[in-house]
Amino acid sequence: MRTINIIAALLSSLLLCACMQSRTKTEILRSVKTDTVRVYGATPVSTFPGKVKASADVNLSFKVVGRIAKMHAGEGDFVRKGQTLADMDDRDYKVQLDATEAEYHRIKAEADRVIELYRLGSVTPNDYDKAVYGLKQISAKYEAHRNALADTKLTAPFDGYVQQRFHGAGETIGAGMPVLSMLEATAPEVEINIPSSEFIRRGEFAGFTCTVDIYLEKVYSLVLCGIAQKANLNQLYTVRLKMKKEETPLPAPGMTTMVKIQYKAVPSTLLSVLYTAIFEREATSHVWIYNPENHTISAREVKIAELLNNGTVVISEGLHAGEIVVTAGVHALKEGEKVKLLPPVSPTNTGNLL
Repeated sequence: MRTINIIAALLSSLLLCACMQSRTKTEILRSVKTDTVRVYGATPVSTFPGKVKASADVNLSFKVVGRIAKMHAGEGDFVRKGQTLADMDDRDYKVQLDATEAEYHRIKAEADRVIELYRLGSVTPNDYDKAVYGLKQISAKYEAHRNALADTKLTAPFDGYVQQRFHGAGETIGAGMPVLSMLEATAPEVEINIPSSEFIRRGEFAGFTCTVDIYLEKVYSLVLCGIAQKANLNQLYTVRLKMKKEETPLPAPGMTTMVKIQYKAVPSTLLSVLYTAIFEREATSHVWIYNPENHTISAREVKIAELLNNGTVVISEGLHAGEIVVTAGVHALKEGEKVKLLPPVSPTNTGNLL
């Protein structure tokens, strides 16, 4: 009986050792995040938020110094091009012009007499030159004083709306001080800001459309006005687009909009991956390629064409569209290592909570 118990104990020990060895041999796979290699520049449409702006938003001011005598337009008024918006007290400018006009006629009569005598050979060239230059001088002065009198009236440079009044009747102002601001009444513009990754593709822009926050069912066609050639403080490039005047209803300046940029169909040999997929080995750039057949990874050298500010890099050599690359923990992996792919984060599980 004792012999049987000993044998049973030995068998139990052997079974326990076998189980422990089996557990020891169980392979532990590292979980990795991955991404699919994409064709760079293949996206047919990009969308950017924008703002509706007036085609022209200007501050109007008198060119001369004086007291405002009368205001003819108030905030929100629609005015026509050339319409008088404000008058300045022109008393002193009229007196100045009257004096200059009298002096002009006196000097002109004298100059005409000297010029005629010079033609007849009765005066010296020196007297002739004095008469001619004196006439030019008083003519310029006369023209300047006529302009100064005309500048006592502030007129609208275009059809539009008075946006704001900065000064009123009775106030004395200096030349160039804003009196009114105006918005042009023609079709407005839309302004957006694009990153450098889109700026370098500006030659591929094919068309522009937008929707406005309060007219979501209406799609507006846009025409490109210009693209700033220098980035702003946010490292973005400003794009100005013009709405067509026949569009109705036209949105008002200040409204928000979403602009879609359509691109030309240009075949591209460039690819893009997340920047976190890149690691350095022997002074060259590499990525880990995932093999779905045996779940292993292998390093491959790639050539980087450009680093974008959206967290991706443009690859010119070494990859193929559709390949899977590891995008996290790349410095801790080894050649030929078996890995397990982490499931993608769904839109309803953005925190990756299970």
